Amino acid sequence: MDCMQQTIHYISGPNSGHCQLKFVNFEAHENHISHDTWGLSQKHLVLRRGKPFKVTLLFGSHSWNPRTEIPVLEVWLGDMSERIPVQFSDKQFDTQSWSARIYTGDMHPQSVTIHICSPVLSSVGLYHLHMHMETICSRRSYALGTFVLLCNPWLKDDQVYMPLDVQKQEYIKSDCGLVYMGTHLNISRRPWSFGQYEPGVLEACLQLLQVSPQHLSDKRKDYILRADPVYLSKVICAMVNCADDLGILEGKWQGSYQDGVNPTEWSGSADILLQWASSNYSPVRYGQCWVFASVLCTVMRVLGIPSRVVTVFNAAHDSDASLKIEEYYSSTGEKLHISKDSIWNFHVWVECWMRRTDLGAEFDGWQVVDPTPQEKSAGIYCCGPCPVVAIKHRCLGTPYDSSFIYASVDADIVRLIVRNGQVVGRTVDKEWVGQLIYTKSIGSDRPENLTQTYKSKKRGQIAIKEEMINQIHQMSSSTYCSLQSSPMRGGTADMSPGLEVSLNIDGRTTLGDSIIMCVTITNQSNSPRDLVEHLNAQLKKYNQSPQEIFWKSHKQVRIQAGEVLKLYHTISPSEYESVLACDDIVNMAVVIKDVRTKERVLAAQEFNLSTPQIIIEIKGGDSIQMKKEHTAHVSLISTFSKTLNGAVLTVKGFGLLQGKHEARLTLLQPGDKIEKEVTIMATSPGTKLLMASFSHSHSPRIVSRSFHTVSVVSG
Repeated sequence: MDCMQQTIHYISGPNSGHCQLKFVNFEAHENHISHDTWGLSQKHLVLRRGKPFKVTLLFGSHSWNPRTEIPVLEVWLGDMSERIPVQFSDKQFDTQSWSARIYTGDMHPQSVTIHICSPVLSSVGLYHLHMHMETICSRRSYALGTFVLLCNPWLKDDQVYMPLDVQKQEYIKSDCGLVYMGTHLNISRRPWSFGQYEPGVLEACLQLLQVSPQHLSDKRKDYILRADPVYLSKVICAMVNCADDLGILEGKWQGSYQDGVNPTEWSGSADILLQWASSNYSPVRYGQCWVFASVLCTVMRVLGIPSRVVTVFNAAHDSDASLKIEEYYSSTGEKLHISKDSIWNFHVWVECWMRRTDLGAEFDGWQVVDPTPQEKSAGIYCCGPCPVVAIKHRCLGTPYDSSFIYASVDADIVRLIVRNGQVVGRTVDKEWVGQLIYTKSIGSDRPENLTQTYKSKKRGQIAIKEEMINQIHQMSSSTYCSLQSSPMRGGTADMSPGLEVSLNIDGRTTLGDSIIMCVTITNQSNSPRDLVEHLNAQLKKYNQSPQEIFWKSHKQVRIQAGEVLKLYHTISPSEYESVLACDDIVNMAVVIKDVRTKERVLAAQEFNLSTPQIIIEIKGGDSIQMKKEHTAHVSLISTFSKTLNGAVLTVKGFGLLQGKHEARLTLLQPGDKIEKEVTIMATSPGTKLLMASFSHSHSPRIVSRSFHTVSVVSG
């Protein structure tokens, strides 16, 4: 039997003399469509709180007499139960408490349909439904079965209510999205299959609640608090990482991934959740920020809380709560790894939609929830939920973790030039952090720019004055390697007018092309100046400090009074191809030194290169029928300026292909094509992803990646 019709489990009471309950029909098809839960589970009836559903009871040979036998329902959540008298009434339901009704016309000699409504503030979880048939002198009890209650964004009184259908379609029902990555100069996007309709995913999400520390320590309290989406989001946020509990994912940001999966290889949440659930809650290896966030988004959507994945470009990690990030450079422009603070080129978290009844209506709406384990909050690795509006208006005492999140999008960067243990130059950048904040637009693949929802154009005069004083006269209370400040001749502290320096790079350069940059120097003084330019490039990952310098330039120039001087530089492909791969980022920094005054001015920029495009085409279109073979054609044309040895094009697809399929060429000439044709077949409906990657023997890692979305429909 499935959840549509089940044999009744008789519990207690006399088993003769009255009508016997034989079957229960949970009317799964109709209830699932009515509750917008179709496809979430093949095992359970899945319902949304505060909305009526119906159950049909089928009796045996004896007819049911409603005058002598009264049905009473009882719902159980854990060891908590509530008795629900069944009324004969056509009145509307009161969604503040459990209620059950039999409408006129729903009573028959051999069956009866009961309409049941849960409270709008019901707890999320797996419920057991019992029924008692009571007479004046006896009671027979039956276990009818189970059902799952979720939050209800369709219901106005629910704390997660969303008014527009297109919003609910995007943030609850859609099982595929986009994650934005790269740098603000060259944004890439990665499709992600949230997979909430994959078999077993809902059950894994429910089990996540059952093995949380909150549930294991006090089951009754946890069940009661599960009515609150704020509480749910905190519990799930902590459980997505495994730092403190039996959580889903173990994070790793460097080194070998041979004992797990490289985070860049994941393309969906379902396989992660199912692997965790089937391994007795062993953490899945490995995740990074976009993996943590995407899995959290899946769990929240399954539980009925509208959610979306959000990317912050140039996100600050403020380890000392100073709202400032210190970066250290040598006098020749090499970025030094001596600060506990850091800037990630991109960081991905989740926004969840809910009312904040604990704070007031002005803080309702999108809330930041960040499951990537960075800093502890109240002793556990959990961040949020924090109202986005609190970040915009700098309400830094707002629960939860508002100061840390504010710093992520709006901290100031203090860049320090050091020489022989002394600070010889300092600049303050108020624009770099949180330069862009993106999410996927509703109903399209275009990005929606959320930057202005986080960042106010006017912070307030008092705050600005306070920050200026701090930036000019203070360093952070945490000073590293015993640096001492020295007088800044010609710097921002003592000399005006002086030098202005900027560094511009074409962020749309493709791997295999030359990198062209321009250093612009403005002499604001009324006399000529002799300068030394130090310019260098360092390789880095999106969340790490730069590594060794792989390219540098050093030259002397003279600039006239009031002159604007532009210095152009080129890095040829032969100077970077052996070290640079598709996920790498370049930190470029220039230090201009005045030979006479010793004034030093720093400008920095970070960028990534576009990768050669891998084309993925599905013959017959991107919508395919389940359990039928279809052909996919994958190809890449080399944009490199030289012949590549050992070219490999790899194709994979979870739910579409078994294993990986490769095309290999010993030599790939400039302009030549490498291609692979594969046969795909989907065994389940929903959104699937085909993934392709390209590598060659000259590069230590993958050079290019591509993803293609395939919509699978049942025949």
